[in-house]
Amino acid sequence: MYFPKLLVLSCCAPCSCAAIKKLADEGVDATVLFYNPNIYPSTEYEKRRDEQKRVCEHFGLKFVELPYEPEEWDKAVAGLENEPERGKRCSACFYMRLKRAQEYALEHKFTALTSVLGVSRYKNLDQVNEAARRAWYAVGKPYVAINWRKNGLEELRQALIKELQLYKQDYCGCKYSMRGKNDK
Repeated sequence: MYFPKLLVLSCCAPCSCAAIKKLADEGVDATVLFYNPNIYPSTEYEKRRDEQKRVCEHFGLKFVELPYEPEEWDKAVAGLENEPERGKRCSACFYMRLKRAQEYALEHKFTALTSVLGVSRYKNLDQVNEAARRAWYAVGKPYVAINWRKNGLEELRQALIKELQLYKQDYCGCKYSMRGKNDK
């Protein structure tokens, strides 16, 4: 895989670890972007951010964090609080985060953006890719849709979670998904 300068939007270390290792092993000039205003509460956000930083440091990839803006996320999903996982709230959440990542990629002259938002089996990769396509059209920075579950990456991901003893959360992150604590 060749990209002169790739930005990777990540939700958490367990979802991103195999992608990060693969990019590092291939010598891709990649930066991991942590923009997750959906994560609730702030203590959970901090745990996930710190684990993401640790994985980036371990594999030698750059890490950047955008401000934690839960109030902006609340606005983006207003009226969708009772939607189920994989419903309209997730689409709005993905779009908001991917659009902001696209803006960051444009501002900082990245060649393209990809994400690991669809890695979890509890997320719909097509839904993530559709939100990414919409963000691409809105901002104009190319999005590379990669299925990070294929070609042995899921197995590698599971092995790295154990090897690196990653903090593995039990819900996607948002306060509405905490209701059942059934994500991830």
